[in-house]
Amino acid sequence: MNALAQVPADFLHALGTLRKAKCRSELRLAEIPAPSRLAPYAVALGAEVFTRPTRPGPTPLHGPAAMAFSSEKTPDSPGAADDEDDELATGRFILLHDPEGSAVWDGEFRIVTYIRAQLEAEMGNDAMLGSVAWTWLVDALEHHSAQYRAAGGTATRILSESFGTLAERPETIDIELRASWTPASSDVQAHLEAWSDMVCTFAGLPPLPPGVTPLPKRRLT
Repeated sequence: MNALAQVPADFLHALGTLRKAKCRSELRLAEIPAPSRLAPYAVALGAEVFTRPTRPGPTPLHGPAAMAFSSEKTPDSPGAADDEDDELATGRFILLHDPEGSAVWDGEFRIVTYIRAQLEAEMGNDAMLGSVAWTWLVDALEHHSAQYRAAGGTATRILSESFGTLAERPETIDIELRASWTPASSDVQAHLEAWSDMVCTFAGLPPLPPGVTPLPKRRLT
């Protein structure tokens, strides 16, 4: 039996909707190996945001996504950025599928995400930073009309200090947001677009979607 024939139709549909997502040119988005223990079926995307739009380049495919799209033309996707470009933010977007459903997920699909960006030290000390980061997620999903339920997540600040020969480097604080939610259907295009905008928001790139709370300009030396 063809391996692709064993992949559930709902998951194949979800993969197709991911391919339709339109993301900003500053975002380099490519498929990465998906975790194998979280669900019977999964696909993962990695993202990096740079100061300038990236050049076109190939996107690697893995697992069921590679099988599903092997007979199709690979879509245009951002490629590697120039060495002198600053990396402003990184992230991962993972779509999980269990045809049997999950009581924890409250559904058959679950989206798991991670975003990290570096802030100036004085801004990273803002006590409201975690709340603002969560607001970005909620506002981005609402702006894209991405229906969801059972959302949860954590925001973490990480302080980096340098010593010795590196003592001249300024202190930096990274903000990390780990979140997950259950999409209302197998059409997850709007969810990826919302998440992509959120990564760019973490990177401090204007313009911001309506309703998203901006933070002061930050970073990055």
